[in-house]
Amino acid sequence: MLALQPVDTLAPAFRPEPISQDEAAAMFRAAINLFGKWELTDEQAATLLDMPVRSYRRWKAEGAGRISRDGSARLSNLMGIHKALRIVFAESQRGYAWIKASNEAFGGGSALDVMLGGELTDIMRVRRYLDAARGGW
Repeated sequence: MLALQPVDTLAPAFRPEPISQDEAAAMFRAAINLFGKWELTDEQAATLLDMPVRSYRRWKAEGAGRISRDGSARLSNLMGIHKALRIVFAESQRGYAWIKASNEAFGGGSALDVMLGGELTDIMRVRRYLDAARGGW
């Protein structure tokens, strides 16, 4: 009979390094460009980042302030979505358009509709879907 071992004895735990403020600020700048490609309003962008529209507009104009752990996670997942779309679609414009296209996987709504639920888990849901579609995890 096969004896089960605790998972932690089989492989070292994966613990990613925390995202630095410099890395988060770079992701914020990349996200601004991405939001332009996705043709989002400032209100939609602020919802994805879970911040007031006024703060988003100020950061967009002057550079990011202190980015919270949740904000870093949101940015990281948005960058993951962008990466997955670049892998899935050979033509970048198709990937940008996919965000707003209706999708049966999301009950006929778009990926953007899901993400605009405002929770980090909404963004993660879209990322998981795309990661599965491209064969990654």
